Amino acid sequence: MNGSFMSLSADSTFTNLTEPDQIRTFHEVTSKIRCICIPSITIKSCSFNNCTVSAKLKLFIENRIQKGETADVIVDKMVHGFGEEALSDPIIQKFVEAGNTGMANSVVFGFGENILATPDSTWINLSLALAGFLGIILIYLYMKRKHPGSLKRTQASENSVKQVEDSFQKYLSEIQEKQK
Repeated sequence: MNGSFMSLSADSTFTNLTEPDQIRTFHEVTSKIRCICIPSITIKSCSFNNCTVSAKLKLFIENRIQKGETADVIVDKMVHGFGEEALSDPIIQKFVEAGNTGMANSVVFGFGENILATPDSTWINLSLALAGFLGIILIYLYMKRKHPGSLKRTQASENSVKQVEDSFQKYLSEIQEKQK
């Protein structure tokens, strides 16, 4: 039990939940959902000071967990909607009272797939391309250092081939001269 407490307390976001299983579920859900104000981070990493909408959604998520919903169910409902019964939740009622019907409607009818936190692969792809390019350059430099005469040998062999061709052409021209 002591080890699980350590792993639960190591997570970064605050929750009012006290049961270890509920806290674990909260962290699982909040790590799969995007922050409303800063979509490039998860709602789990979103600060209460910077984004009141996400802070309220975290409280809504806590309420759903206390009702017994699992992480997968909550995440699925964030995408597809919690239905009209979500309007009875005090957090959603505050959205409606404050005139934020767009947020209330998103909770009722779903945010769609865009609410899911997905890693941005742009930096991964750029990093891989840069690593590949750097690898090619390093291989070229290594080969150049390891075999410095290989370029000269190639040029020398091209010259000898040219000499052979010239000699052959000269020989052919001599034969043609004799036949005349």
